[in-house]
Amino acid sequence: MATYPRPSAERTPAPFASDDNEGLLLLHRAAREMGSILDLELLIERIVHDVSRWFGVLESNIYLREGHDMTLAAVHGCSLHRKGHALQPGKGIVGHVALTGRMHYAPDVRSDPYYIPCEPDTRSEVGIPLQVDGEVIGVFTAAHPDVDAFCQEKLQLLQALGCHIEVAVQNARLFQEQRQVRDRMDREAQEARQIQEALFPKSSPLVPGYRISGFSIPAGAVGGDWYDFIPLSHERWGLVLADASGKGTAAALMMSAARGILRSLAEDCAAPGEVLDCLNRLLLNDFPVGRFVTMLFAVLDPAARTLTIANAGHPWPLLANGSAAHVVSGANGLPIGFAQESFAQTSIELPPGARVLFYSDGISEAENSRDEDYGSRRLQEFLNSERGTCAEQVLDDVRTFVAGRGLQDDATAILVKAE
Repeated sequence: MATYPRPSAERTPAPFASDDNEGLLLLHRAAREMGSILDLELLIERIVHDVSRWFGVLESNIYLREGHDMTLAAVHGCSLHRKGHALQPGKGIVGHVALTGRMHYAPDVRSDPYYIPCEPDTRSEVGIPLQVDGEVIGVFTAAHPDVDAFCQEKLQLLQALGCHIEVAVQNARLFQEQRQVRDRMDREAQEARQIQEALFPKSSPLVPGYRISGFSIPAGAVGGDWYDFIPLSHERWGLVLADASGKGTAAALMMSAARGILRSLAEDCAAPGEVLDCLNRLLLNDFPVGRFVTMLFAVLDPAARTLTIANAGHPWPLLANGSAAHVVSGANGLPIGFAQESFAQTSIELPPGARVLFYSDGISEAENSRDEDYGSRRLQEFLNSERGTCAEQVLDDVRTFVAGRGLQDDATAILVKAE
């Protein structure tokens, strides 16, 4: 078995080769316990407490590197220093170990050139570097009231324990960093969700002779679906339902840009096709390649009892006006941001009792546990049954269909009923 020179040992340790079964069991137990703790503060507090108990030491500390200094992160048995105490590299046994990256053992601290007096009863102390990828991330120390209290086997055992501490501290730090990133992303997503919710209509428009409602459920914290009710001149209303390609924040940003421009255009442009023409022209060069927005923009004229619709690559709405619900037919334009395009428009009449349903493909493509689509056929049946009196009930029916599987895409609907 390798021996350690006295009075000071600064070297790469020999592999742990003790036949002491108790020591091996201690290492195994320590590794198991440390591996089960991912809270960094709890982990290092547990380590210094257990080392003091296992080895009968007077004091046990763990210093971790913060910037250029070594900061006391966990302490057991020290009456002089508290957590947060900082040491510069090179100062004391801790600083010396941090600077050299090698273990330092002081069999008698009274004759050791690096020891800084702390507990008056301390007679021997060992400092062990904690390293990750060759970089010292901390120093683990143990002090004993007896002179030369750490025999060769104990030094080897402490060094082997230090290797487990290195791994446990690194894992805890990585877990802590990931949790902080996740928490920050959750906060940002929640803030984004609140902002996006503020962009949706606060209430349904009050239009004599009509009942209009809208509802949207994002698949994540934020979504790429959007609907809107825009008051226009001559008591008309603009109805918008749009779906940005992709999901999450990127889709939400595209939708936010489209919303702001479309609202300003709708007030000045007389016809839905003209609105989409202008919107597409303004956004064509702004959207990244492969990104686009499908959209229905319709103008409801209560006096004329008509709904005029322009379509930019979106599923056509469903119409039920006294007969079985069917898909409104009209010219399909390309999505906004896809290519230069002129958008045609289609007008439909809305006699009393007529119902029009705008929806996103997150509804028609919603799947249940048997991989069956909700589909436009079920939407037509729902519209025919007159079960739905508002858009939210349409979404409730879809959520019942998918059951525990949940919605995999943003789902949005607008329901217009002529009373």
